[in-house]
Amino acid sequence: MRMNMSIFKVKVQVYAILMLAIVSACDYSNRTFLTEAALIPVPVSVSSSKGFFEFSEKTNIYLVNADLELHRVAEFLNDYISPSTGFLLSVKEVESAEDVFGVIFVLSDDSDFRNEEYELRIMPNKVVLTSATHEGIFRGIQTIRQLLPASIEKQTVQNDKWVIPAGVIRDYPRFQYRGAMLDVSRHFFGVEDVKRYIDYLASIKMNRFHMHLTDDQGWRIEIKSWPKLTEIGGQTQVGGGRGGFYTQDEFSEIVRYADDRFIVVVPEIDMPGHTNAALASYPELNPDGIAPELYTGIDVGFSTLDTRNELTYTFVEDVIREIAQLTTGDYLHIGGDESWVTAKEDYIYFINRVQDIVLKYNKRIVGWDEIATAELRPGAISQFWKHEENALKAAQQGGSIIVSPADRAYLDMKYDSTTVIGLSWSGFIEVDRAYEWEPTALVEGFPEALVYGVEAPLWTETIETMKDIEYMIFPRILGIAEIAWSSADNRSWDEYKFRLAAFEKRLSAKDVNFYKSPLVPRK
Repeated sequence: MRMNMSIFKVKVQVYAILMLAIVSACDYSNRTFLTEAALIPVPVSVSSSKGFFEFSEKTNIYLVNADLELHRVAEFLNDYISPSTGFLLSVKEVESAEDVFGVIFVLSDDSDFRNEEYELRIMPNKVVLTSATHEGIFRGIQTIRQLLPASIEKQTVQNDKWVIPAGVIRDYPRFQYRGAMLDVSRHFFGVEDVKRYIDYLASIKMNRFHMHLTDDQGWRIEIKSWPKLTEIGGQTQVGGGRGGFYTQDEFSEIVRYADDRFIVVVPEIDMPGHTNAALASYPELNPDGIAPELYTGIDVGFSTLDTRNELTYTFVEDVIREIAQLTTGDYLHIGGDESWVTAKEDYIYFINRVQDIVLKYNKRIVGWDEIATAELRPGAISQFWKHEENALKAAQQGGSIIVSPADRAYLDMKYDSTTVIGLSWSGFIEVDRAYEWEPTALVEGFPEALVYGVEAPLWTETIETMKDIEYMIFPRILGIAEIAWSSADNRSWDEYKFRLAAFEKRLSAKDVNFYKSPLVPRK
C-alpha cells in the first residue's frame, strides 16, 4: 500500500510537471486562475472557479433583450478578435441565457446596476456578460479582450489557444469622468491618428476625449462664419511645419467614432489667452488691432483677445454655436489658462460672459483651474492642473473638479533626464509617480464629493508623430486609467507593476512604441 501510494505521488508530480509545461508553452501562465489575470484597470471584485472557456470558429454570440445598439456593440467583439483568430462569430438573438452555450450578452433591466457596471460570468461552456446599459456591455468586452492571450492584439492570424479562465468579475468605475487630452494645436494630427488615440482610450475603459483644438501655434477646427481662422491660423505649427485643420465633416467623423466607443469628445477653444493664431487671422480681435505674425515657438502667456470689444463676443458666440452643433456630448472647454497679459478685471469679465454663451447653447462649461477666479456658473467644471488656491475657490463655489496635476498626470513630461522628447518644467514623471497618487488628497481641505474625475493631458510642443504619442502615453496612461476607474483601496504599486509587466506583451503585440521603464519587473 505504501509503495502504491508512492507511485501515485510520483505520477501526480509528473502530471503536474507536464501540465505546467503545457500551460507555459501555451502562454496560459498568467491566466491559470481568473484572480491572477493582469487586468488594467483592476476590477472591483474577481473570483476564480475551475476550468476555462475556449473561443473557436464554432462559438456564437447570443443577445438577450437585443436591440440595434446591442447588435452594434456585439460586433466590436468580432472586430477585436477576428484578425488574430480568423474567427467570425455569428450573432443571434435569444430569449434567455439558460439554454445556449457560447458568449452571451444580456441587457438587463436590473436597477441595481450602475450606468457602466457589468458582471462577467465565465464557465467552461459559456461566458455571460450582463449590464443594464450598452456602455456597460462595451466596458465588459474590453475585459474579455484582456483575458485572452496577448496575441489577440495581432492583426494577422495566430496559432494560439483562445482561452479565458473561469470565474466571476463584477466591475464598475469610481469616477464618472475618465479622460485623456490630445493637443492638436502645437502639432497637428490627422483623423486616423486621432482615431487610433481614441481606440487606446476605449481599450482601458476611459470615456472622455479632450481635444485641445486652438492655441497660439494653430487653429484646428473649421468655423464657417470665420473662415480665415483655418485659412491663415491653421497653416503652421511648432517649428514651422505646415500645420493643418479638421473640416467640420472630419471633426464630425471623429465625434461619431468616439461615440461608437462610448467616449465623449470634449472640444476646447482656449481663450482669452493662447489666441495668437486667431489674432493673426482676424486682427480686429486684437486689443491693438494689428495682426501678429504666425507663431511657431513654445512660449506662453503673450496673447489675448480684446475682452472689452463687442466684436470679440460675436466671434466667441459664432465659434461656440458651430462647435456645439458638431458635438454630441455635454461639454465645451473654454480654456482660460495662462492669460498673463489680460488684466485681471478684464479676464473675469470675459470668463463670466463666455460662460453665459456656453450655457445658451446647452453645454456644460469646462475650463482650466484659473476660471475659478471668476464667478462659476451652475454646473461648471474646473480642471485642476497646478494652482491649489484655484481648486479651493472652485470648491467654495460648489464647482466640480477634473483632477489633472501637472506633476503626476501630464504625459508630455519626461520620464527622466535621458528622455529624448518631452518637457520637464513640472519635473520628471516616472511610471510609479504617474500611478502613486490619490485624486481626492492633492489639495488639503478639498471635498472628495466634488471630484468629478481624472484626466491625463498630452501637450505636443515636442510630440510630432504617432510613435511619439505612444512613447509618452504608454505605459503611464494605463496607471491614470486605473486611478480613474478603480478604488483607492484596490490599488498598489507593488502589485500593479507586475500586472503592467504582463500588459506590456499586449502593447508589443499591437506594435505600440512604449517606454520600457526600469521599474517594471521583466523576466
